[in-house]
Amino acid sequence: MKKVMNKFNMALIGMMIAGNAFAAQVNASAVCELVSDLHSVFKLLQMLAFIGAGFMIAGWAWGYISSGKAEIKDIKEKGTGLLVGFILLLGVAFLLRFVTSAAGLQTLGCVEGVFAR
Repeated sequence: MKKVMNKFNMALIGMMIAGNAFAAQVNASAVCELVSDLHSVFKLLQMLAFIGAGFMIAGWAWGYISSGKAEIKDIKEKGTGLLVGFILLLGVAFLLRFVTSAAGLQTLGCVEGVFAR
C-alpha cells in the first residue's frame, strides 16, 4: 500500500506541476469557453463521482458488517482495490470541483468569470 501511495503522490505532484505549464500554453479563451459550455456536465460528473465513491465504500463496509466476519486476507485482497478506486473517484470529483470553481478558472487563465450560474 505504501508503494501505491508513493506512486499516487508522485503522479499528483506531476499533475500539479504540469497544470501551470498546460494553462500557459493553451488558448485561455478556448478553455474558458469549454468550461462554460460544459459547466453542467462537469457538475453532473462531479456529483456522480462523489456518489459513486460513497456507495463504493458503503457497499464494501456493509458487506463486512452483514456477514459478521472480516478476515485480514479478504481485506488485503478486496480492500486495496476498493480503496484505490475510492481515492480515484474522489480525486476526479475534487478535480472537477476545482475546474468549475473561481480559483480553478483563475488558474486556467480565465480572469473574469465566464459564467454566472
